[in-house]
Amino acid sequence: MAATATDQADEEAGRTGVLLVNLGTPDAPTPAAVRRYLAEFLSDRRVVEIPRIVWWPILHGIILNTRPRKSAHAYQQVWRPDGSPLAAITSAQAKALQTRLGGDVRVSWAMRYGNPAIVKALERLKDQGCTRILFAPLYPQYSGATTQSAIDALGDALQAMRAPPAIRTLPTYHDNPAFIEALRADTARQLAGLDFTPQVLLLSFHGLPQRTVQRGDPYHDQCLMTARLLTEALAAQFPDLRVEASFQSRFGRAKWIEPYTDAVLAAEARGGTKRLAIAAPGFSADCLETLEELAIRGREQFLGAGGEQFAALECLNDGVAGMAMLEALVRREIAGWE
Repeated sequence: MAATATDQADEEAGRTGVLLVNLGTPDAPTPAAVRRYLAEFLSDRRVVEIPRIVWWPILHGIILNTRPRKSAHAYQQVWRPDGSPLAAITSAQAKALQTRLGGDVRVSWAMRYGNPAIVKALERLKDQGCTRILFAPLYPQYSGATTQSAIDALGDALQAMRAPPAIRTLPTYHDNPAFIEALRADTARQLAGLDFTPQVLLLSFHGLPQRTVQRGDPYHDQCLMTARLLTEALAAQFPDLRVEASFQSRFGRAKWIEPYTDAVLAAEARGGTKRLAIAAPGFSADCLETLEELAIRGREQFLGAGGEQFAALECLNDGVAGMAMLEALVRREIAGWE
């Protein structure tokens, strides 16, 4: 069958692509693979805002010689048959979004650190005929260490291209009604499915050094806004549930934003809370920080301090509520392209 004028126009105009981006993961739960990953991650000036002359000896002389083995052990506890949880879930999100958007849009995924690299994913979308690409970092709350770092990597990739595609970037969505509704629906579903009624729901966000916030990073305020909106959204269905917010994953000796998740878990148990659920609304997909730090170590911290029942809720992942939200955000941003 001969091509029509419309077909030819579509081919000349090119396709729209969507690139989902998350933080990163080692290729294997081994000390060597973790070392490669940490070397890339902790060399990012957006992640560690310490002068290189001070940071470099610490990173290469101490951290990369001691931390990989410990982190590899943590990864081994959560590694899946299909690989890293973060990579496997992000891949599943891309596949689910592709189904929702249909064949006129090409959806791919990448990691800021590790594989698949952003530059390779962009090249793959270009090879598929994408002349317009929505770059979508899956961080609900903005931070220079996450969202902006991913955009930095995007800029580096585009700079190396002879004929780069047109680019749009997905804005952060910490207070977007579609995001809050997805959190409400999925959190309510999981709470209703527990075999106990929690007294407290702890919303744990990834932490940042306090000095980062003092320099103007809006992350802390955006996390608290997400927590407030989700608390309000859950109130009608769970009027007796107390919701608190905390920050996890602090690293080094510097002061990080508080309260610290591990300290809150212990304090709640010592203060008489017997039943607690924990959720991580700053993470779009389950990863080491949610599956090991919260679900395993968090449980130990809470029960060890006197708590009796503990549940770690899943992230939105590729579930129905999360994918409906992601589809809505993406369709809004590619409007006019399709």
